[in-house]
Amino acid sequence: MKKVLLTLTALMVLGLSSCSKNEQKIKVSSPSGAPGIALANLAVLSPDDYTYVAAEAISAEFANNEADFIIAPVNAGAKLFKAKKSDYRLAAVITWGNLYFATQKADFALEDIKNSKPVLFGENTINSSCALLALEKNNIKPADVQYLGSAAATQNLLLTDKDAVVLTAEPLLSAALSKNPGIRAWPVNELLKNATGFDGYTQAGLFVRGESVKNNKKAVDAFLGKAEKACAACTKDVRKTAEACAQLKILPNAEIAEKAIPNCAIRFTDALSAKEQVEFTANIDIKQFGGAVPEADFYYEK
Repeated sequence: MKKVLLTLTALMVLGLSSCSKNEQKIKVSSPSGAPGIALANLAVLSPDDYTYVAAEAISAEFANNEADFIIAPVNAGAKLFKAKKSDYRLAAVITWGNLYFATQKADFALEDIKNSKPVLFGENTINSSCALLALEKNNIKPADVQYLGSAAATQNLLLTDKDAVVLTAEPLLSAALSKNPGIRAWPVNELLKNATGFDGYTQAGLFVRGESVKNNKKAVDAFLGKAEKACAACTKDVRKTAEACAQLKILPNAEIAEKAIPNCAIRFTDALSAKEQVEFTANIDIKQFGGAVPEADFYYEK
């Protein structure tokens, strides 16, 4: 009898092991940096299921068609979907703008941009378009606008040129402030809200693969529930989120992360609820969305 029980126990263990191996895991691809913060509290629990790439490489993840979910700029996902180069649909918007105008000038007021030449990054991108619209809607028109290739480049200019006025982004702004606490900064989101009533713009989205929905909608919807909680934790437990970001090497260290996270406008809004703001953002620079606001089938509904 003892031998039979041992055999049954062994079979049960093997069966459980087999189920565990066959259990479908959710795979996620994300840019490192600010967009990756949103799901850091999930990723730290199963880091092998998360792939972090440079921001400029995220479009290739759509072409690879391997990840169940991809975090990417909303406009990039919309443009690929419209061109039928991707079947990833928008499941949620998770970040709403992390841009700031900044300078070392102690006596500088934002209205002084009218008489200056701010240096922006991301020429012909939705980020720079939103930043310029925010100024325009607040009756602030720069004398001239110059561009550098990246937010890292404008951050470097901010630190090295005491007369520069730049567009930068979190977490680079917090990193700069740790080196020079005298830097002054103004959030683009605040300017947008003052002028339009919209709380930010649809910056990064969580996209779901069509094949994943078809094969395992239950797992997809369950993950979205977890993703919503992970985004909420970015606000409720900033220190824990910062430590997760440092552990995953999304951000340089927990100290910078803790300062930056509250300024990254992370909040989970399902795609249908975000539709009005997606269309608002698209109309800021329609070419960045492929020439038209997204069609109804772009939005995933649980």
